[in-house]
Amino acid sequence: MRGHDTDVHSVAFSADGKYIVSGSDDHTIRLWDADTGLQVGKPFEGHTDSVTSVAFSPDIKYIVSGSDDLTIRLWNVQSGAQLGDALEGHSAPVLSVAFSPDGTRVVSGSRDRTIRFWDTETRAQVGNPLRGHSDWVKSVIFSPDGKLIASGSFDKTIRLWSTETGTQRGLPLRFHSGPVLSVAFSPDGRRLVSGSKDKLIQLWDVELRARIREPIAGHTHSVKSVAFLPDGKRFVSGSEDKTIRIWDMETGTQASNCFGEHTESVLSVALSPDGKFIASGSADDTVRLWDVETGAQVDNPLVGHMDWIRSVAFSPDGKLVVLGSDDMTIQLWDVGKGTAVGKPLLGHTDSVLSVAFSPDGKWIASGSDDTTIRLWDLETRSQIGSAHHGHTQSVLSVTFSPNGKTIASGSEDMTIRVWDVVTGEPMYGPLSDHTSPVWSVALSPDGRYIASASDQIIQLWDATTGVRIGTPFVGHTHLVKAVAFSPDGKTIVSGSSDDTIRLWDVATGAQRGDPLEGHTDWVRSVAFSPDGKVIVSGSSNKTIRLWDADTGVQLGNHLRGHTDRVRSVAFSPDGRHVVSGSDDKTIRIWDMEANAQLGTPRASRMRSVILAGQWIILASHSETLSQVRPTSIHRLNYFGRNW
Repeated sequence: MRGHDTDVHSVAFSADGKYIVSGSDDHTIRLWDADTGLQVGKPFEGHTDSVTSVAFSPDIKYIVSGSDDLTIRLWNVQSGAQLGDALEGHSAPVLSVAFSPDGTRVVSGSRDRTIRFWDTETRAQVGNPLRGHSDWVKSVIFSPDGKLIASGSFDKTIRLWSTETGTQRGLPLRFHSGPVLSVAFSPDGRRLVSGSKDKLIQLWDVELRARIREPIAGHTHSVKSVAFLPDGKRFVSGSEDKTIRIWDMETGTQASNCFGEHTESVLSVALSPDGKFIASGSADDTVRLWDVETGAQVDNPLVGHMDWIRSVAFSPDGKLVVLGSDDMTIQLWDVGKGTAVGKPLLGHTDSVLSVAFSPDGKWIASGSDDTTIRLWDLETRSQIGSAHHGHTQSVLSVTFSPNGKTIASGSEDMTIRVWDVVTGEPMYGPLSDHTSPVWSVALSPDGRYIASASDQIIQLWDATTGVRIGTPFVGHTHLVKAVAFSPDGKTIVSGSSDDTIRLWDVATGAQRGDPLEGHTDWVRSVAFSPDGKVIVSGSSNKTIRLWDADTGVQLGNHLRGHTDRVRSVAFSPDGRHVVSGSDDKTIRIWDMEANAQLGTPRASRMRSVILAGQWIILASHSETLSQVRPTSIHRLNYFGRNW
């Protein structure tokens, strides 16, 4: 799972096993979907130095993080927003944080040699710091019943503390000849395991506060992280020797072959609640997932972009696809190989929301949250001239004219602009009749018109002069989210948050027939079939519907199968199939003749789908490009991982 751009110090699973959280030297915290390996949302940003430790609350509502910036921060898992101010009190970097089993307390350990408690609701420090260690406190953890805290320190000792009294339980546990870097309780709380810079692992009896057997040797460098499997019979360790190992608690012997795909030190390991997977964070900047029983690395699709992919477009020859992402980069992909071509194009300072190829395939245009449009030379892979400045808010859509001489853009600033490709200067405008963001712009097949969707209207513009043509197409009662031209350019179809689809005569601006009604939530995507006879629509009500373009009558039953919003729909070139992408992380293909789904849904959160020739192109929160030949779906297990 690639996204961090430097060492990943800490990883943790959520209690339900659905998410992994990671903290890094890049000052960010990232949330990952454990099933797909996809990053969820944007990085959590707020720390001003390395994030050294992260943990989920038991109810999975919050994440706690500790940092070299001396602070502890609480985050809302769903929104990624920081909860209140940072927790301040430590006078040196915070090296470890953990939630209590009931989620009401956070414990932290620091280079200031103290351990501190914090109330998660009030975010205030509870009681006085726990003092006793004579060097950095590197690791802190609650016992399963919440009555004890174990701490490991650079003073080479482990100490047990009462959470009720804040006093040390007995004498320090001494054995290691180097700093204790990690400690973990067994699920029943009766055992403790410690990993040290001395390359050894030691098991301890908590009640007796005594060593169990001789130390466990095997790693050839510092043991950076240890954790018990849920069965309590095995534990896992990660080391600077770049390996992860599983050990048998009763015998102290290695229970499997070491996992050795990381290319730098393993800094943190965590177990999924069901004990089937290990997550590891490394100085090679990656998070990896491993199958406990087989020792195999679980494939993940994060191989390029570090955040949601917002836009995709084909090159005119169909050999390349360009992707724009929330990670502020533009990436080219080889369609045949499904691999990235060269390094990402860098220049934007915020999310890239829209990308397009020039008709001759030599240039790429991109629009961004940074309010600029940029032009890129495909051969030299460099930006052409300066950024196009003019929009005052996010550029939501860009497209080339059919002759490649101009670019049209729609923006959150409620305007449309047309730019000269060669000079980068505005041709005219801005076109500014809209009173809310321009969500979608479309060019007619002959390049004569621009259609823009905004407010509750569609507006037609002369693509050459920028002159508004006629009055707005009025009829929708809420925001118009999508527009598309028919193949002959005579009709526009629109989808709206008023739950309807409407057809419009391009020549007169008049609505053709009654609204197409049936959806019970926002219509987010619309498209014509290649012959112009059928319209497909996808909605937030989780359904896809087919409509007769001439009569407006719904064709057959709606297509149901998605369990969340349908974001994007598209026809295959032969009109026999529809592909849909949804927030339920699946893509589905539907047979138009049978009005039924084909095959099994592919699990991945898809934002956009395009059927081009014999390929289906999928744009996802991941950084992969996946494709499948529709004619081979039954033979290829087309929703399998390897196509």
